[in-house]
Amino acid sequence: MLPKEQLKAYIICYMINNLLQYLFIIGLKVLAITWRISKIGENEYDRAVIAFWHGKMLPIWKLFSHKNSSAVISLSKDGDVLANLLQSWNYVVLRGSSSKGGKEVLEEMVKHAKKSKLLITPDGPRGPIYKLKPGAVIASQRAGVPLIICKVEIKWKITLKSWDKFEIPLPFSKIFIQFLPPITISQNTERNDISMLINECEILLSEKITFY
Repeated sequence: MLPKEQLKAYIICYMINNLLQYLFIIGLKVLAITWRISKIGENEYDRAVIAFWHGKMLPIWKLFSHKNSSAVISLSKDGDVLANLLQSWNYVVLRGSSSKGGKEVLEEMVKHAKKSKLLITPDGPRGPIYKLKPGAVIASQRAGVPLIICKVEIKWKITLKSWDKFEIPLPFSKIFIQFLPPITISQNTERNDISMLINECEILLSEKITFY
């Protein structure tokens, strides 16, 4: 049991941390209201796996808020903040990653992809940046739903010096989100073909947005 003074300090730090998280989430939600998002390509799917890079996540989380969406979020402290934000946007949040609870998380991903839009950052939660891990492709195949590659271009932004070069759109920023044609993956697809598809998706996701 902690000494009384140490326990008191712990409680105060916990309360301050929760307050700061709350204020951060409120501020981010107000900021997101100002963003001017333009969509390119078909994006009206009831059930799909939607993949996008970790560093460009914020506009996509906003776009799919309150739209029967699920999200895969890591168990890190940063993940705690993001999970709280997404829950306030009416997401079903699945916690875990390929390194923590990978098998169980994949099962939940497949379950939710069958009944909602499942959003995932395939280079998260720790990188390497722009390296597509297999989770999104495998979840799409096992759930029997299309895989949608989603690219983002933010005109006015702050880019952090983090592993993913995390981008925060500035107030009233123009944001373009492009949805590529759906990729359907047969249940009978061979492992080698899956590996090739993962590489192809990585290339597609890394290309610049195509404006029509």
